[in-house]
Amino acid sequence: MGYSSDVTDKEWEIIEPLLQTLKKTRPPLWTKRQILNGVFY
Repeated sequence: MGYSSDVTDKEWEIIEPLLQTLKKTRPPLWTKRQILNGVFY
């Protein structure tokens, strides 16, 4: 269970295509969704 400020699945479907994808160098520690949820928290 997350926080009320977390991005819902429906919201994520809209937001995800708008995020820039960078060259892969190593696996990230956090997903883009986790980072966005942290910003909204």
